[in-house]
Parts: sequence; structure tokens; C-alpha cells
Amino acid sequence: MKISKITNWLVAGAACLLLGTSCDVDPTFYSQVVPDTYYTNADAVWSRFNRPFTHWRWWVAQNDARVRLMEVGTDAMCVPTRGNDWFDGAVYQNMHHHHFMDDMGPMKDGWDLTTMGVAQSWNAIENLEEIDFVSVGLTEDDRTSMLNQLNVLAASFYLDGLDLFGGMPLYTSTREDVKGRSTDVETFHFIDSLLDAAIPNLPLKTELGAPETNTIHRAVAAALKARLYFNAESYIKQPMYEEAAQVCQDIIDGKYGQYKLAGHFTEIFGWGNETCPEIIWTVPSENAKGETDGGLTAFTLPYNFKDFLGGLQDAGGNNGLCLCPSRDPEGNVYKFNVGNPYETFNDKDIRKQQYVYEGGRKYRGMFIVGELQNPDFPDFKCLGAREYAGKVLNVVDQIAHLSQVGNTVASVKDLTSTIGDAEENSGVRVIKVSPLPNQDEFKERFNPDCPFIRLTEIYYILAECKMRLGDKPGAAELINMVRKRNFEGNDPDPVTATNLDKYRMLKEWMQEFLREARRRTDLIRWNAYVTEDWWDHKATNNANYNRFPLHQLSLGANPLLEQNPGY
Repeated sequence: MKISKITNWLVAGAACLLLGTSCDVDPTFYSQVVPDTYYTNADAVWSRFNRPFTHWRWWVAQNDARVRLMEVGTDAMCVPTRGNDWFDGAVYQNMHHHHFMDDMGPMKDGWDLTTMGVAQSWNAIENLEEIDFVSVGLTEDDRTSMLNQLNVLAASFYLDGLDLFGGMPLYTSTREDVKGRSTDVETFHFIDSLLDAAIPNLPLKTELGAPETNTIHRAVAAALKARLYFNAESYIKQPMYEEAAQVCQDIIDGKYGQYKLAGHFTEIFGWGNETCPEIIWTVPSENAKGETDGGLTAFTLPYNFKDFLGGLQDAGGNNGLCLCPSRDPEGNVYKFNVGNPYETFNDKDIRKQQYVYEGGRKYRGMFIVGELQNPDFPDFKCLGAREYAGKVLNVVDQIAHLSQVGNTVASVKDLTSTIGDAEENSGVRVIKVSPLPNQDEFKERFNPDCPFIRLTEIYYILAECKMRLGDKPGAAELINMVRKRNFEGNDPDPVTATNLDKYRMLKEWMQEFLREARRRTDLIRWNAYVTEDWWDHKATNNANYNRFPLHQLSLGANPLLEQNPGY
């Protein structure tokens, strides 16, 4: 995307970048930095407003903590041990088996980054409330918009905290005394009150396809409210599907701004997506300025995948995160109620193709799978670096020591398939957010933005609400409105009132939002996270595990905090 004035501050916080002019870099020293001495021009005010958004950017699109918490440990994704790689103190194995403990790094990241985001939002509000906006060339409307956007940002952090941990310490200022945790119900209603107060005072997107620049429009707050109500039964044991459905219908009808479904998945995630009419809230990105890739590219890619892209610079992979396998070592599809992520996609689904960058900002497919010799550019090959060193890597939808057949084991029937049995080619990978160009167009890297909320989610929330409220035909119609864009002809497996049940709904959520950091939430809403088996995972049937434990260091830092039940 083209970085906007606001986004420049979000990324760099420099007035000369904002205005595109030269500026005096000699420092000005103050005996005391307070609003009267520092926030003396519009650029400084914009800088202060955007500082919490840099933290939000880190949480949702730069660091991988949020995706690890929301996707690893589900039926969708895993980080298997690959020889000497990715054992990491068994943290990923334990997450996969739901052996959650209070010394796991991802839990500390989740708590620290959400609570820090809240604190930064309130601190920015405190500073902005003391500024005379008119005197620095801004308006009272600017002030109202900024303050309410920050309220929504705080609500977004609190919503993630509620989802991961349950009740949170509730603050409205950084000047309050340290607090313990409020209840789930209190946290739920606090988030709802923040969104209610903000919505009428937020900017409204009136132009369909107008560029998204990270601004929190009314539809963002409404979508967060829809998420809150949609999951109310798992958050506070009170179903609110009618309320969620009404919010979603209002968004679709344009009450909160102008949006519509995209016609192709590459419009949502690919180049030029800042004008995609489906995107409601996005993290801006631009090559060499404000780069972000959703935090997962290196985590996901095979070691030498850069060579599949013609030697794309700085695109080496760490070969960690992959899909849970759909097939056993013999090639048979697993028979679970959930899971099998790659094989849930119909073979005619255009998304199921191998990812190939075609050139000129165009690409196809969203999976790293099969033999990694680029079909469009045969000289581009990804070679193995471990078990398959020197050979074109063949990424398979299996996790097992397949290279050992004929060596340490007689046949594939003798192989085990567990989270500890991976090789470098094990597990299909996803390239979805921040697709990659080839080396000859390397400056196109990082130019796609990272969508965070999009209209399809609103359609799917409304569909599931209709389903739960007894209108399966209406639910099927909404889902099929989205599905049809993924097939060149007729959809070979449309949703119908007959085939729509709990597991088909979970399948639709998985396919559409794979790797978008929501799978855990969907499984919990359907009471499937702790009750269903999937590959190398046996159900614990322990409802306490629907919430993560607070890390022992978090508990030690605030003696008023209490651990979640069951830990």
C-alpha cells in the first residue's frame, strides 16, 4: 500500500516523513516534557495518537504470539519437532496436547502484550485530553475521533485478553492503583460499554473501496461488538446470537459504512488490497517503510524456499509452523470430526493450488505443497537442507520420518506419526497474509497490507447465528455467497440446509479463515476445543483448558492476580 500520513507516524513517528519535507534534526531540550511543551504542532499530536497502534501492529501482525496462541494447539496448525529443530523445551508439543503450564512463553506474551496495549491506549488518551487541538491546527472533531478510536483500540486488546484468559484487570487510566482481575462478566460488559460509547463518535467510511489506512471506522467497533456477542456463550455462559446477528445485518446493510465482499481471495490478501472493499480493519505495510508480514513468513517457510522465488532476498525460512496433517504415513485420510485442514478444501477450490508468484503483482494458490520446482520458472527450485539435502523438496500432507523407509524401518506401515516425528518436508504450509514476489520484483515484498477484520467474517457470524436460531437455509445462502468466488465453475459442494451441522460450520470457518488467528475461538464456541480428537491429539474433556493459565512471572509481578481454575 501507499503509506499515509497517519501510517507514517504509526511506523516511524517522524514529521519529516509525514510531510515529505526537510526538517531540522538538531534536538530541542526540555526541562520537563508535558503537553504544553511538546505537543505544540499537529505532527506531534498525530505521533502521540498513533503510538499505541504501533504496539497493536506488533501484537496482531508482527510478532507471532497471537497466532501461536490462537492456532497452535488446534486441529488446524502445529509446530512439529523436525529432528533437532523446533523442540524448544517441548512447548509446542505440550500446546498440541493441551498440556498447558504456567511457565510457557506464549502465555506470558499473550498477557503482557494485551495488558500493555490497554495501558498504552489509556496513556495516549490522558495526554491527548490535555492538548488544545485548535491551537495546533486540529479540530475538535479530530480530538473526538482520536479519543474514541483509542477507546476501541483498548476494547480490542481487552477482547483478546478475555478470549485467551477470561476476566482481566479493568482500568480506565494509567494513574489508578494496581488491580486484580475482574470477572468474565464484568470484563465482557466493560468491553461492550467502550464500544457503545465510541461507535457514534467514530469516522464513517462512506466511499466503497476507499483506501484503508488503519483508521478505526464505525464498522471496526461494530465488528468487535459482533465478535463479543457471537462468543458470549463461551465467555459468560449467556448466548447472544440474536444480538450478534442484528449487528452483523446492520454492517452488511451499510449502517456502519460502505463495504462489500471481494470477488477473489487475492483481492483480499494480495497487492493493492488497501482498496479491497471487503477489508474493515487492516495493518498497513509498505516495502522499505513500514514492513510487516503478519509475523509468520519465516516461521512457516521451508529453509530454502527463497530459491523457489528466484532467490528472493531475506526470505529464508525457519521451517516451523505447518498445517496438521490430513493423511497418515500410508497416505490415508484421517477420519476425525474436525481437522484435516488441507483435505477439507475441494480439489477444484482455486485456493488449494500450489503458491506461485506469476509476476506483475499476480499470484495463484495459497499453499506450499508438492514438489517445489516452480512450474512457471523451472530454474527456481527449493532444495532440501536436512533429510532431503540436494534434492528438490517435496512438501507432503503427512508428518512422519518417510526418508527412513528402507533404512531404519522396513515400510511406511512401521512409521509413527506424532508431533515429534517430522522431517523438513512434513506438513503443508500456508502463504496467505503478505504473499511473496519473485526476486526480480523484490521491491514488491511487504506491499500487501495485513487484513485484521474483513466483511466475510460478518457474513459467517450471521450465517452461524441463523443456523443456531433455526434458519439453516438462510445460513447456507450466506456461506455460499462467499464460497462461490473460490470456484471457476459451479461450487461442487455447496452448503445446504441438509448438510449444515456443527462440523460443516467448523469446516467452513477453517477453510475461509485458515491461519487468521481465530481457530481456537471457533472450536471453543462449539465446545470442540477440549472434547474432540484430531491428529495426535486426544480430547482432555477438561473445560478449564478453554482458558490459558497466567504465566508465573505475570502472577509474581502483580500479587493481586489470581490463577485460572485448573492450573
